Order: sequence, then structure tokens, then C-alpha cells
Amino acid sequence: MDFNPIPVETAVGAFLLAFPALFSIVNPPGGALIFDTVTAGRSAEEKQKLAFRVGLYALGVLLASLWLGSFVLNFFGVSLSALRIAGGLVVSVQAWGLLMQPEANEARKAHQAEPAQHAADIAFFPLTMPLTTGPGTISVAIALSSQRPSAGFAPLGFFGGISLAAAAIAVLIWLCNRSSHRITTMLGQGGARVTSRMVAFLLLCVGVQIIVTGVVGVAGMVHGAHL
Repeated sequence: MDFNPIPVETAVGAFLLAFPALFSIVNPPGGALIFDTVTAGRSAEEKQKLAFRVGLYALGVLLASLWLGSFVLNFFGVSLSALRIAGGLVVSVQAWGLLMQPEANEARKAHQAEPAQHAADIAFFPLTMPLTTGPGTISVAIALSSQRPSAGFAPLGFFGGISLAAAAIAVLIWLCNRSSHRITTMLGQGGARVTSRMVAFLLLCVGVQIIVTGVVGVAGMVHGAHL
């Protein structure tokens, strides 16, 4: 009998599910535009340090949400199927807003950033929370964690895959922020909006898939109750 404590296929599937969803909601290239605005007037060395700390803090927020979020909700008696449906709806609403009104999202983030432009320590607030990994990102992460399997060692592979996706997103946040001025020059507001719309559509697809999984789970429960 083969012993495979960390199912590779499950880990790869979890990564492919989580990475595009997290990339869509975090949008590191678009976030670099905000980072460049907030850190205007600071030295290159300060920007490099801030970029690294934001990436590190974002990783902590993502991992905490992915690993603990669904378990906290389950502790309060929320079924996994209900969590999937609710999480999928949240993801879909977030994606729809990003898809239809990226300008409004940019304006909101810019408004949140204004009071902190001259603050001494802005790495966690507001650069990480809420500008990089805010409530929308946390909601998406919790919805993703609700997709975890329950058989054997599959959950270990699943959480390994989504953790790797979170680490990849954190690295992208760091790289984009440290190159924020070049990205601002290359993309501009128009390029950032086109990118946002493309990745928002992927996020919408992920949200719908999570809802479908939840509905199938509820249907199975109802069918089993009538047998």
C-alpha cells in the first residue's frame, strides 16, 4: 500500500484554486500604484524596507485567514456547505464590484491612504490593512479555506497548496511594491484598470464555483435526510 502523507494532486489543485483568486482580489500591480502614492517623498531605502514589511505582514494575514477563518466559523455552528455558499457570494460580489467599477475601488483606497502619507510607521496600517489585504481579501481567503476536503491526508495537501499560493502572493506584493515607481510609469491608471478587470473576471468564476460546491453539498444533505 502506497503511503503519501501529502497528496501532491490535492496540493496542486488547491494552489491553482487559491492563487488566481488571491491574485485577483489583492491585485499586486494595482496595489503598487497606491504604494507609490503613499510613499511619495520617502527615500528609496525606506521604500524597500516598507515593501518587504508589507509583504511579510500580508503573508501573516493571508495564512491566518486561510488556516483559521473557516474553523472559527464552524466553531459557531456554521455548516461547511453554508460557509461555502456565503463565502462564494461574498467573493462574487467583490469580483463584480472590481469588474464593473475599478475606478471606485481605486478612489476608495486612495482616500484611505491620504491621512497616513506622513505617518512614521505605515507598513501595517494602512499599507497592509486595509489597502493590501483588507476585509475583501480576508473574506476570499475564508471562502477558499471552506473548500478543504475531509478525507485522510487530503486536508494537509490542501492547506499546503493554499499556503504556497499565499506565499507566492506575498512575494508578488513585495516585488511589485519595491518596483512601484516603474510599475506606475509602465501601467498608469488605464493599464491598472484593464488588469483589474481581467483578474476580476477570474475571481468571479472562482466565486461561482464555490457557490456551486456549497449548493451540491446542501442538496446531498437534503437527499440523505430523505432516504
